[in-house]
Amino acid sequence: MSELQGKAVIVTGASRGIGRATARRFAQAKANVYLVADGPQDELEAAAAACRSDHPGGTIACGLFDLADPDAPNRMIAAALGVLKRIDVLVNNAGIRIRHPFGEYSAAEFDKVIAINVRAAFLASQAVLPAMRAQGGGRIIHVASQMGLVAHHDSLLYGLSKAAVIYLAQAMAYELAKDHIIVNAVSPGPIMTEYNKERTAKDPALYKDRLGYLPAGRYGDPDEVARAIVLLASAMPEFMQGHNLVIDGGYTAH
Repeated sequence: MSELQGKAVIVTGASRGIGRATARRFAQAKANVYLVADGPQDELEAAAAACRSDHPGGTIACGLFDLADPDAPNRMIAAALGVLKRIDVLVNNAGIRIRHPFGEYSAAEFDKVIAINVRAAFLASQAVLPAMRAQGGGRIIHVASQMGLVAHHDSLLYGLSKAAVIYLAQAMAYELAKDHIIVNAVSPGPIMTEYNKERTAKDPALYKDRLGYLPAGRYGDPDEVARAIVLLASAMPEFMQGHNLVIDGGYTAH
């Protein structure tokens, strides 16, 4: 990915799972990376240290931001610009999932999921526009979910938020193409993140059941999603805009 050498990248939700794998893939491509998470600090710093080992001599920094705070996206972009001096790629990966049957969600839970999964991506993308416009363009990649495309039990609120993220990518692409700001989304299916490792350990029957929906016969690896994100940030032509790249082992293909 020689096109990414020296580029400046922000990855949110970067301390574990898909975010950490993505930050490392960018570092391995010799990009300069600003990693963001809401904690714990030692976990985020460990992810940044791994990126430094991938890209010795590169600019690798990190910051703790609670993206549920409406002011945090603006402060995050300002902090990243202070370190990186420009932003070529913004990866909006931070997200949370609260699982209940429909009818059991509280208003506070609704607000929290929408704040982190939708509003933070929306506001961070707005905050990065001046820098990207001034430098002649950039790429924004939203991490949505297969759950934004298909219904699943106990995941209505999460799926609702991710459907909004898919639309956000489409609408932003439509408005920002003239500025050479290319916006796309990725929608991972079942990926063996720390969250899913914990769930499958507690409920092996659930894991076996979900495998039945996967033509690939397995969960995906976070690095498989990371490689797709890096591809969208580098090798994909500008004519690919507003696309939602589904990475789900064939789950939604049938």
